[in-house]
Amino acid sequence: MQMTEIFPWNDNFATGIELIDKQHRKLVDLLNVFTSHLAIESDDATINQTFTDLAEYAEYHFRTEEALWHKHLAGDEWEAAHQKTHHDFIETISQLRAKDNCYSPEKLISETLSFLTNWLAFHILESDMCMAKLVRARQSGKSLNEAKNQAREEMNGSAKVILSAILVMYDTLSRRTIQMVSEIARRQRAESKLLLVKDAFDNTIDAICITNSNALIVDANLSFLECAGLGLAELIGKELHTVKPGFEYKGQSAQIWKSVHDHGSWGGEFKTRTLRGEVESEWLRVSSIKNDNGEVINYVLLFSNVSHLLDRQKSLERIAAHDALTGLPNRLLLTDRLEQGIARAQRNREHLALCFLDLDGFKQVNDQLGHAAGDSLLIELAGRLKKLVRTSDTIARIGGDEFVIIISDLKEPKNATILLDRILSCVAEPIHLQNKTVQVTATIGVALYPSDAENADDLMKLADQTMYQCKRTGKARYCFISPVSDLKSNS
Repeated sequence: MQMTEIFPWNDNFATGIELIDKQHRKLVDLLNVFTSHLAIESDDATINQTFTDLAEYAEYHFRTEEALWHKHLAGDEWEAAHQKTHHDFIETISQLRAKDNCYSPEKLISETLSFLTNWLAFHILESDMCMAKLVRARQSGKSLNEAKNQAREEMNGSAKVILSAILVMYDTLSRRTIQMVSEIARRQRAESKLLLVKDAFDNTIDAICITNSNALIVDANLSFLECAGLGLAELIGKELHTVKPGFEYKGQSAQIWKSVHDHGSWGGEFKTRTLRGEVESEWLRVSSIKNDNGEVINYVLLFSNVSHLLDRQKSLERIAAHDALTGLPNRLLLTDRLEQGIARAQRNREHLALCFLDLDGFKQVNDQLGHAAGDSLLIELAGRLKKLVRTSDTIARIGGDEFVIIISDLKEPKNATILLDRILSCVAEPIHLQNKTVQVTATIGVALYPSDAENADDLMKLADQTMYQCKRTGKARYCFISPVSDLKSNS
């Protein structure tokens, strides 16, 4: 029997702990063997044996995991909770076995597959991933509480949203794939030619097409016809790339067909053009169908529109990199921009100024008018500052009333003073809040690359220190570490 990859392995499942990842891969392989036997309707003895192999290996894997977690979490509530997930898995497996005599084969297959794929993806991506992060933190010398906090932070809210999307996607793809493989297996045993069950085929919202071994379309469902804007008679015999232009992208197409040739299937994000000429992303699953001689006779392609998932992921990435109040880049994105700016300045033999800005008088606004007024002030100032800086510069809010500005592409260090003077004037302009006019000023500490420091961390520390020293000697001004008149050009 040729194993069908019902549950495709993904490198994102790797926890970073070699032994655990090796056993997870083995579990995935056993799951694919079991579901492949279900799909082709193997005899009961074979299905029961593969089910037993999967359950026994899962118990062995659980013992391995628990021994590893115990070294770092002995007696902790996290250890107990993780053990409970293992116990629940074994209990559910036993219940599924008990239903063998009272459920129809189709219902048992559906329920078993849904449970196994969802449980395995959830357990690896969330539970085991979190525990692995904790173990690695402990191995690096962190205390248990520190390791748990770090693991929680890394398993953040956006990761949970993406996990949920992945679970839905895997459940859908696994069901669709096993349905198609099951039907093809029945047809091969019956008459060795392709026949389609139109009810299941046409009613799916996913677009499905079947080609011959030369990638010429031989059939398609209604969803695929709607995407192509053609009738079935017009579509049959067309080359696949003429209907799905994404197959004309050489790099993408070569990767897909190489994987199908080497492994029998491919799954992943697929970029193509719509009838309107717009580029869109789909989740594509390609499987090869072989005859009894091992020759490829057909390809089955299933296209799932996951644009909303990809858009959501991009939205989450933006949220993770920007300040929620002002919309400015946060510390995470600032660090990335600073490293890019340093690399560009090094290539072009130019200077870069890192400026820490702290507001003078902000606390009084908060105390007298309330935090809502303080937030309004920060939003107003963020808008003003964004208008001042160039597209090559970056302004970020890193917390409270502290902002950081990266001034790039400086031929001479003194050129930074032009923008700094404008910033001081801009911040000092009156602001109307709650029928009152308030005024704050800014104190700025400036560190220069490469004269003051040559890496991002040192520049951040020096600019921060310079800003506080500047505040102690007088506010509403900016201070360089060294007089800019003493600095020479890099050119």
